[in-house]
Amino acid sequence: MKSEKPDKNWRLRLHEFIYGTHTPAGRWFDIVLLIVIVYSIIVVMLESVPRFDVKYHRFLDISEWVVTILFSIEYILRIVCIKRPSKYIFSFFGIVDLLSTIPKYLSFFVIGSQYITAFRALRLLRVFRILKLVRFVGESNNLIRALKSSRTKIFIFVFFVLVISILLGTIMYLIEGPQHGFNSIPHSVYWTIVTLTTVGYGDISPETGLGQILATLIMIIGYGIIAVPTGIVSAEYASSKKNLKEVDEGRCCQNCSSEIMRSDAHYCRVCGYELIDDQ
Repeated sequence: MKSEKPDKNWRLRLHEFIYGTHTPAGRWFDIVLLIVIVYSIIVVMLESVPRFDVKYHRFLDISEWVVTILFSIEYILRIVCIKRPSKYIFSFFGIVDLLSTIPKYLSFFVIGSQYITAFRALRLLRVFRILKLVRFVGESNNLIRALKSSRTKIFIFVFFVLVISILLGTIMYLIEGPQHGFNSIPHSVYWTIVTLTTVGYGDISPETGLGQILATLIMIIGYGIIAVPTGIVSAEYASSKKNLKEVDEGRCCQNCSSEIMRSDAHYCRVCGYELIDDQ
């Protein structure tokens, strides 16, 4: 039993460092990782510009190898320190981490620059790793909760907007007709959505007086529609912050890294893992 304790503590400390987003060390790890990811994406983008690649090819290639090695080490450490490695390996971000790392290694085995160029595109998947880190930055957790809480209202709202677009698009088709560019009802619905969202490509436009009046009405409705999702999310965000005063941001599950909602909790609310008190 004594021989297992140091190993367990070592794994817990490593887990705290990599997954413990609310600890100083964990925050620094996420910040450094974010910087490396952004740098690697910039390198991949510059490699696609011929004049940069010709002039700085060696520097870009070395930079890419350094980044690839760092990501490989990070990937291995994430597997080593977690209690259930398969949960991370087969998760969305686990697959993204792997796919964004292997293209550089594949260059050893693939003959032909045209194929290597295709593999390089996979490295842009690292942008998804930024999304994985964004949820660890400050108030983003509350924003995610607000979006999840309001998803049903937003879905109903989007469905309502779609019905309105079909209705108004059909009316515009009857008013204007093919002779004015509204060749079909789907084409008219497309114009309605473009107008409703205030994008206004200008590829087609109503020419009759009645059609222009309807277009004006759609534009006004569009301004009101834009504000509705913002209001829904804002209300849920304010409610979420009010209801989560008991959140202890200094604790997270050692198994799945979920935030512990109550400071006196003994088990994780997500995976049921028995929490270890580090205090």
